[in-house]
Amino acid sequence: MNIHLLYTFLFSISPFGEGRVGIPYGILNDINPALALSVGLAANLLVYPLLMLLINTFNARLWKYRPYKIQSIKLVRRAQKGAGASIQKYGFWGLMIFVMIPLPFTGAYMGTIAAYIFKIRKREAFLAISLGVIVACTIITLSTHFGKMGVQAL
Repeated sequence: MNIHLLYTFLFSISPFGEGRVGIPYGILNDINPALALSVGLAANLLVYPLLMLLINTFNARLWKYRPYKIQSIKLVRRAQKGAGASIQKYGFWGLMIFVMIPLPFTGAYMGTIAAYIFKIRKREAFLAISLGVIVACTIITLSTHFGKMGVQAL
């Protein structure tokens, strides 16, 4: 297996970059853009089910610990001040657009946490996050691929 393909997957499932880091990493290391998109997208689509499983499993257990409770409350307040109003107001579309914008702290991880905080139905949240991830990964793939072609043409 190509080590760069593995790193593309790992970066894409990581909360520190998601597909916004994984896909460009793959393309810039000469992985075919369609393959980099496929691997990065697959990894990024796994975020919602895995993170929801972790949240549902551990949140109730950890809530009894004061440091966890304090940090959770801070996270909820920050989410409500940020994009929370738009997500609450527009629901599905607000969540999809929030995830779709390829900027730091707007991806599948934060979208999943927002869906949990604002109690968006699981099926609706999964679909909104998935569509947002697909659009974001496509934007990242195209911009990286054409940017690389432009630099190589110089």
